[in-house]
Amino acid sequence: MNKNVWQVIKFTLFSVSAGIIEVVAFTLFNELLDLPYWPAYLIALCLSVLWNFTFNRRYTFRSDANIPIAMAKVFGFYLVFTPVSTYLGHMAEGSGINEYIVLGATLLANFVLEFLFLKFVVYRNKENTR
Repeated sequence: MNKNVWQVIKFTLFSVSAGIIEVVAFTLFNELLDLPYWPAYLIALCLSVLWNFTFNRRYTFRSDANIPIAMAKVFGFYLVFTPVSTYLGHMAEGSGINEYIVLGATLLANFVLEFLFLKFVVYRNKENTR
């Protein structure tokens, strides 16, 4: 199997697991604690990002890239992605769109953008170095 195809498959599987973590955490915060959209989303997002970063670094990109530097780059990505997605999610929910539809759209955007960012920025020239 092509190396890039296998990499996308692994990234997808880890992203699905991170998505499950995010959806479960969001549901707990939203339904049980009745938190507003944005804090429920932000906490759930942080949990999924930590999970996803750890497994994708080790298994998908098999990288020995400096962990603090790689995490700083991912943090930079989320410095842009998080406020934009939180604001758009808050606005969408405020206009009557179901919060789970908003969350699903956000998860899909995060999946595509994060893969591209990890592949071409964070682990550029550092793949398969473990």
